Amino acid sequence: MGRRSDHTRSELRELMLEEGHRQLAEVGLAHFSARDVAKRIGYSVGTLYNVFGSYDELMLAINARTLSLWLTHLRTRLAESEDDDRIATLVRGYFEFAAEHRQTWVAIYEYNLSDGRPAPDWYQAKVAELMGVVAAEIAAALPRAAPDHVASLARSLVATVHGHCVFSLYRTFNLLGETQPVEAALARVGEALAAARALGS
Repeated sequence: MGRRSDHTRSELRELMLEEGHRQLAEVGLAHFSARDVAKRIGYSVGTLYNVFGSYDELMLAINARTLSLWLTHLRTRLAESEDDDRIATLVRGYFEFAAEHRQTWVAIYEYNLSDGRPAPDWYQAKVAELMGVVAAEIAAALPRAAPDHVASLARSLVATVHGHCVFSLYRTFNLLGETQPVEAALARVGEALAAARALGS
């Protein structure tokens, strides 16, 4: 029988979240099991759902932890980089984090809430915080650009880098003959920024 009073509710939530994140990194989303998470720490799956409410809430919490780690990684890379091209630092940081945290990074994009509803506001705020780091660097690179244009360009450039990153991780680029996906992504981002400057943004 699982333990019932070894931890406070907040301690138990953190314990389950830590184990869930560790397990997701180990086995990937397709083989992830809430029951296994609970079992690994000596509790029942019923206790886990009592803490998180549902599988959806557990996955949101795990993915939010990955987003926080990613945000910290990008901010650290920017703070420590000696490269004057901060956009390039972000692009390289994107690839680095995805490669180092492949299973949990992929789960951010692969997991959808079971009832098809949008992610809750608190989770969307976490994503917006990450996007804000990108938008801030684009705004610095394009000081005359309007905020709406910066936000739109940030979304497009992240999509561009993300596509290159996914193709790299899944070795799709091997089939296409692209041997330098990071440099290719940097080139596409540079072209988009140059075009924006030429238009007076």
